[in-house]
Amino acid sequence: MVWAVTHHDTLQSLLSDPRVGKDARLWTTFREGRLPEGWPLLNFIVVPGMVTADGEDHRRLRGLVSQAFTPRRIADLAPAVEARTVALLDGVAKLEGEFDLRRHFAYPLPMQVIGELLGLGLAEQDELHELSDTMVSSSATPAAALAAQRGLNALLASVVAAKRAEPGDDLTTDLIAVHEEGDRLSEAELVGTLLLMLVAGHETTLNLITNAVRALLAHPDQLRLVLDGEQPWSAVVEETLRYDSPVGQFPLRYASEDITVGDVVIRRGEALLASYAAAGRDSGHHPDADRFDLTRQPAKHLSLGHGPHFCLGSGLARMEAETALRHLFTRFPGLALAEGRTDEPIASFVSNSVRTLWVTV
Repeated sequence: MVWAVTHHDTLQSLLSDPRVGKDARLWTTFREGRLPEGWPLLNFIVVPGMVTADGEDHRRLRGLVSQAFTPRRIADLAPAVEARTVALLDGVAKLEGEFDLRRHFAYPLPMQVIGELLGLGLAEQDELHELSDTMVSSSATPAAALAAQRGLNALLASVVAAKRAEPGDDLTTDLIAVHEEGDRLSEAELVGTLLLMLVAGHETTLNLITNAVRALLAHPDQLRLVLDGEQPWSAVVEETLRYDSPVGQFPLRYASEDITVGDVVIRRGEALLASYAAAGRDSGHHPDADRFDLTRQPAKHLSLGHGPHFCLGSGLARMEAETALRHLFTRFPGLALAEGRTDEPIASFVSNSVRTLWVTV
């Protein structure tokens, strides 16, 4: 049994409930071996790392990477993000006619940032993106999903091997050093941590930028508020996170004992799916929830999580998105959605965005 948690208040409560864990061994279906081979989300629930750990293990793993995402570290990264944004927009300026903003701008910016943080080459970044997309695709066959899972693990293992041979000034090298100091980080946890950081470090921000641009172009009155200085770009980011969460839902959490929610009992061993996109449109918590409104005060949401598993890279994602949007619309105030184009939603168990975003300047 898997329960989809769609209401804001219920989700917020369960995300911080000590009776809800992330260890897949709590899930009866997994423990009894009833998941089919090639189940697309298997890597999400079993990969060793902070996203599947509870208690002391979670605190240990989170602590190992937390220094890379402190407010001071993010502030230090800001000039490099600004420079990358400007360079990418210089490339966009050379495009003629209609172009896919997701491909040419929203994707390369966060991927380059997290890639540099982890010390990945450009070819590795693109391959890892394609494999992670397949891994969470709801249209991939079991065989393709299984191949993507194996491919990701193999590629990241090769990255670790390369960094062992030639250390660099990056987080991967730092984590390898921690692993080789003793028992603070196992080899499997090392690869699992890199996988989490790679996927969460670019996919969330890619979708956030895409969804924000899409919402602003569909609501020119709201775009005018920021262009005229009446609302800050941070308001765009927060309202987009609520209105069109970049993570639709995130698997999985498990009840370690029976939990009563209203007139429903979630039994011990049953699973929970955190439905962030649905919670953002919960009219019981957000008045006029289907309206994109930058003046909404306050624009509280759960799209970056809540409780002990709150997104560690939330500050970096916000900074990247604000920088990207500010430069994009300052450089191209006449940006518009391309006419006659249909931007199809991503078929994904996790991502909530569109496959392309066709625009004109």
